[in-house]
Amino acid sequence: MPQGIQAAANAGGPTSHTRFQFAPATKEQSKARVALDGPSGSGKTFTALTIASALGTRIAVIDTERGSARKYANEFAFDVLELAYFSPDDLVEALAAAGAAGYEVVVVDSLSHFWSGSGGMLEQVDHAAKKGFGGNSFGGWKEARPMERRMVDALVAFPGHVVVTMRTKTDYVLETNDRGRQVPRKVGLKPEQREGLEYEFDIVGSLDFENTLIVTKSRARVLTGAVVKQPGIEFGQQIREWLEDGTAVEPVEDLISEAKRADATFDDLGALMRKVRARRLEGAPLLDDEGKPTTLGEHIQERGKQMRRAAASTEGSAA
Repeated sequence: MPQGIQAAANAGGPTSHTRFQFAPATKEQSKARVALDGPSGSGKTFTALTIASALGTRIAVIDTERGSARKYANEFAFDVLELAYFSPDDLVEALAAAGAAGYEVVVVDSLSHFWSGSGGMLEQVDHAAKKGFGGNSFGGWKEARPMERRMVDALVAFPGHVVVTMRTKTDYVLETNDRGRQVPRKVGLKPEQREGLEYEFDIVGSLDFENTLIVTKSRARVLTGAVVKQPGIEFGQQIREWLEDGTAVEPVEDLISEAKRADATFDDLGALMRKVRARRLEGAPLLDDEGKPTTLGEHIQERGKQMRRAAASTEGSAA
């Protein structure tokens, strides 16, 4: 161990010359980030709405599945936004609108369209490659990747709970039945989404054709490895109890309100930005005063620039 760090450890505190300061870890209350994948017919939409109903009462559904969510409107209360074009930036704007409207839970059904649907990431990459890089896909990815990053940041930093579904491709496997015969069984493969997206979520589950949910990733120990047949409201309540077991933190909505305060000073914005960065909420989606989509970090920075320009203009007039 380097001498400076060793000395700090021996002294029981940080060294005076480092900008990295350690503090006791505490579990904080948080919002759900849940992803459900499965093939067509596995019950993704119904399960997502079931979980959402356990998490909150004001639910917004961003529907990319040609109105399929409406089929459950007699069983769940929710508002719906139906999209036919799936640019990642459109999802950011939809999330900003949902946050501004005060929805407690947003269901994105399905996130796969923003990857492989009309206007999704794969089309964005192809368009960028043809437009500016002579068809080179590496250049296309470089151009389009920030758009995907904005989308993921908006999902992770949304003020409320987020539940997304993802399609999986299907295939058939041969299994031996109780009579000893080989019979085909339809199974789901990996989600139609970029590799590694599951790392952005706290809970990830895979559904099969019998609507059995297998939790493949969970930061909630009580749900690790869980296998739930036809998950109901109790499953969503388990998620909510885990989320609420922790220290209360300032809601993202309050940080957004603080960023929009008319009487905020430059120093106020600086302190707010430090707070926002510490909680990695720069990508929280919001609508600015003109109703245009932006993010919390961009809004704070833009207000700071406006203040600087106003101060420079005042100084120039005084001179």
